[in-house]
Amino acid sequence: MRIFNLGYKNLDVLAILYTFKMKDDIVEVLKASKAELSLNFFDEVLFHGKKVFLSDEVIEKVQKSFDFLEEFSKDKLIYGITTGFGPMAQYSISDTDRIKLQYNLIRSHCSGVGNHIPPLYVKSGMLCRLLTILQAKSGIHPDCVCLLRDFINNDIIPVIYEHGGVGASGDLVQLSHLALAMIGEGEVYYKNKVVPTEEAMKACNLKPIPIHIREGLSLINGTSIMTGIGVVNMLYAKNLFNWALMSSTLINEIVDSYDDGFSKELNSVKLHEGQNYVALMMRRILKGSLLIKKRNNHLYSRKVTEKVIKDKVQEFYSLRCVPQILGPIYDTLQYAEKVILNEVNSVNDNPIVDVENENVFHGGNFHGDYISLEMDKLKIVTTKLTMLAERQLNFMLNPAINEKFPAFVNLGVLGLNLGMQGVQFTATSTTAECQTLSFPNYIHSIPNNNDNQDIVSMGTNSALIARKVIENAYEVLAIYYMSLLQGIDYIKVQDKLAPATRKVYNELRNLVPVFIEDSTKYKEVALVKEYLMSNRISL
Repeated sequence: MRIFNLGYKNLDVLAILYTFKMKDDIVEVLKASKAELSLNFFDEVLFHGKKVFLSDEVIEKVQKSFDFLEEFSKDKLIYGITTGFGPMAQYSISDTDRIKLQYNLIRSHCSGVGNHIPPLYVKSGMLCRLLTILQAKSGIHPDCVCLLRDFINNDIIPVIYEHGGVGASGDLVQLSHLALAMIGEGEVYYKNKVVPTEEAMKACNLKPIPIHIREGLSLINGTSIMTGIGVVNMLYAKNLFNWALMSSTLINEIVDSYDDGFSKELNSVKLHEGQNYVALMMRRILKGSLLIKKRNNHLYSRKVTEKVIKDKVQEFYSLRCVPQILGPIYDTLQYAEKVILNEVNSVNDNPIVDVENENVFHGGNFHGDYISLEMDKLKIVTTKLTMLAERQLNFMLNPAINEKFPAFVNLGVLGLNLGMQGVQFTATSTTAECQTLSFPNYIHSIPNNNDNQDIVSMGTNSALIARKVIENAYEVLAIYYMSLLQGIDYIKVQDKLAPATRKVYNELRNLVPVFIEDSTKYKEVALVKEYLMSNRISL
């Protein structure tokens, strides 16, 4: 993913905490304890092809946890090792059946259906599972850690289905499909094709893991898939926000808005960090613009005598209130990132193996409420961002309200040519879908598992729907940017744009040419969407 850098310093509130080291094409995980991995770690592996290397210290810590559990579990009643699972935990398991129990757990829970979760998101989930196991609180054998690392580094990505998880004992169904691949069964993506796991492992000279104590339960019990999807959602959502801030600034520029709406003086009297950040970024983006107006020069410098004022006194809300609308979205993204990284760096297994205190603790760290709530909030604010873009688009395409551009920024013959009329329908319908998808899953619990899971998070559903909403938003923004380009070409103000907005114009115009005669637009929309998603604009 290329960084589209405008030369401004990134002012994200969260400090970037590195506990990994870059070495050529390798990301080295240095410590399993007190890990504080940032989104940059995922970015390096998922988008820049870096490989994961595990230090000896990490492997040794996992080994100690396994050795302790192996000894501690003898002659003790421990959930999922000497008992059945879920509501069948009341049934004790004989020593001779313990290994079979783990295989039964994995195979029986491979019940996912529907579309495949895209490999990028699954790989992110695999990283999350690896990181939680590296905390050495699961009692899992180091073989699992090493094979999971090898899967990631060789891009062997298990086929995992969208439907199946309720997010209570974490992502039981989805993670079972990961575990199934690790025991050499099921299917995986390898070299962009779905193949039997055995075939991909053979090509990479890998062998399935053997079950030792509780590898089945430890691999499938946790929030790793919903968190992995959440990580990729955050990477795309933060980039989406920057592109939306840029487009909101650009529309203000080309319609000659007043500068006081994003001025420091006006916004600083509101104490919200996000609002002031957005206003600051708008001022920086517009530095050097010859189009933005100052109220002093246009309305305060003369005595008003006319009954009907020609100059617009205030812009429409979708233009004037950008700091107030995008501000809370920024704040929400900041907090969501914090929560997701907390989950990434946490242990979400059950039970927890505590080597230091020589004990095993049972509880519910696998419950996905934290991720579920943040993904619901993420899709809500993304939908609001999409609504803002759609309203700004409507403003631009309607000459009755913008009084500046022809209908649908049509550069041809009005009536004969249609300009951007057709694609507006797509933007409107896609925005409407986002509104429907924004109904929260966090409060949509349905008891199951013989009422053992009597309240669940639906976290994976929330993360997957948030993914869809984010992708929709990019489609709407693509249409909006194409319209902005047409508008700039109509009024011919390229040389009056601020350097930052002119750079955006030039980049996108190199991608899609100006048009006068009508032509099909679906390929161009897809092209701009892919560009926006693949090029991070750094404000």
